[in-house]
Amino acid sequence: MPTHTLKDKVVVIGGASRNLGSLIAKEVAADGAKVVVHYNSPSSKDGAQRTAEAVAAAGGEAIVHEADLTKVSEVEGLFEVAVGAFDKVDCMVNTAGMVVKKLMTQVTEEEYDRMFAVNSKAAYFMMQEAAKRLEDGGKIITIVTSLLAAYTGLYSVYAGSKAPVEHFTRALSKELFGRNISVNNIAPGPMDTSFFYPAESDDSVAFHKSSSMNGELTKIEDIVPYVKFLLTDGWWLNGQTLFVNGGYTTR
Repeated sequence: MPTHTLKDKVVVIGGASRNLGSLIAKEVAADGAKVVVHYNSPSSKDGAQRTAEAVAAAGGEAIVHEADLTKVSEVEGLFEVAVGAFDKVDCMVNTAGMVVKKLMTQVTEEEYDRMFAVNSKAAYFMMQEAAKRLEDGGKIITIVTSLLAAYTGLYSVYAGSKAPVEHFTRALSKELFGRNISVNNIAPGPMDTSFFYPAESDDSVAFHKSSSMNGELTKIEDIVPYVKFLLTDGWWLNGQTLFVNGGYTTR
């Protein structure tokens, strides 16, 4: 049986300055990958540099690059920098996202446009550019949300702007037949990170915790093994969305 490894693979990680993206960068570097650490704005630069330093400490190589992923030219520039630094790109993992929790009657046009730009448009063009740039046998992974399988209010524009990614994934995975590139999503439950808490109250945090099998939020450490699996031995999974959430939602 062939062994699938991250050794000497070049992995572009969208949103790698903190939380899940940062941990993915460190973990794949420990397995021999070369990492492109993306961050979105100057406020995230220090975090991205710390991620790159941790990659180096793990024995890996990393470069850091700022890009607004809602701008196609900057997505293209991110991959151009990756190829310039490492001569190729093998994998893309996009963790970038944005959340708004509001009644549908309260969501503004500006919020709607921003959410779809970050969660849908950026995901689309990251996948598109990856499809153009990846070596045959590559892997494309996007982080979505377990709310895609939830029956709930308040997250209409958040879950709604993530939902198209499932369709993008199915289409692209089919279009890439013949190149042995797999395209998948991971849908975590609410994660115990700084991304989650600003939109929630104490009561809602307690509710989210109660909805998993151990009464806890999803930890980023729970998600990384599934990312690594899809990047390696999970190559035969294709066009799928994996709900990794301790039973928070099922489908």
